[in-house]
Amino acid sequence: MSTILSTGLLAYGMSGKLFQGPFINAHPGFKLYAVTERHQKNAEKDFPGIVSYDTTDELIADENIDLIVINTPNFLHYENAKKALQAGKHILVEKPFAANTEEANEIFELADKLGKKVFVFQSRRWDSDFNAVKQIVESGKLGKLSEVNFRYDRYKAGIGVKSFKEELVPATGLQYDLGPHLLDQVISLFGKPEAFHKILGKNRPGTKVDDYFSIHLSYPNSLNVFVHASMLVVDVQPSFVLHGENGSFIKERADIQEEQLLRGIKPNDAGFGVEARGKEGRLTLIDKNGERTQELVPSESATYLSLFEDVYQSVVNDKPFPVKREQILAQLEILQAQ
Repeated sequence: MSTILSTGLLAYGMSGKLFQGPFINAHPGFKLYAVTERHQKNAEKDFPGIVSYDTTDELIADENIDLIVINTPNFLHYENAKKALQAGKHILVEKPFAANTEEANEIFELADKLGKKVFVFQSRRWDSDFNAVKQIVESGKLGKLSEVNFRYDRYKAGIGVKSFKEELVPATGLQYDLGPHLLDQVISLFGKPEAFHKILGKNRPGTKVDDYFSIHLSYPNSLNVFVHASMLVVDVQPSFVLHGENGSFIKERADIQEEQLLRGIKPNDAGFGVEARGKEGRLTLIDKNGERTQELVPSESATYLSLFEDVYQSVVNDKPFPVKREQILAQLEILQAQ
């Protein structure tokens, strides 16, 4: 295998067009070689010279491809991941990795047997806002943490056109859409919880799937973590709220990469991944004398190129990938629970 990873995208919807294609194209260790486009052929406009297949099976069978991005609808991840591994490819699988731990373990074990790498596209670990939260937690400034809240809210009252998100198929509903982001962030910081309690809700008129969830995660030393998401929040609240014995940290969801990509800004352009002014986190501390101090904490710039660099280093130099197998299995245990 060359040190340039020839890469194929199994789909060219929003995920492939925004979150994978531009970064693969921008990274010198990858060649964006092929894509599957079943209907309209649009990828050539964005990436001249790319090969466009009519079916995923054709792309998977291409012997020129080293790595395949599994970014098809959620319920097809398991099937397509197995096919790609059996064809001798490394795989990068969009979240959710699978519908349950049984499917996930089968994919991991197949990859081990075939000597191939499996990566999970938990891109929100590489967001500027989450990285600011991570730095605060790791700094110890808040002291012993007692309560942590992560939320991802939006207002979308109508039933969406993407049937795999709205129909009763495997890995459907809001918990499988936004839950993997929130749970992965929490598990990456605090590990697998000792216990959890999950509430699902259906609030939009005519919905077949959950459009609300709230999960309480219990950790040692009386740390309680809550993750929430809803599709019917008009006045969106801060996405990250942490309380500890020494103070609190509050941060809006402020990562700007998606917005910039939608505006046509490229990953290697100046200013990419730099949060707008006014989006700083607010750190409030209290000392032993009861005196309070408050400061605004800016986030460092972020880019999903870092995720692809970690994929590259793992394939080429066998370095560990940050998203661990046991973390994905812990996430899926929570998502699959009734």
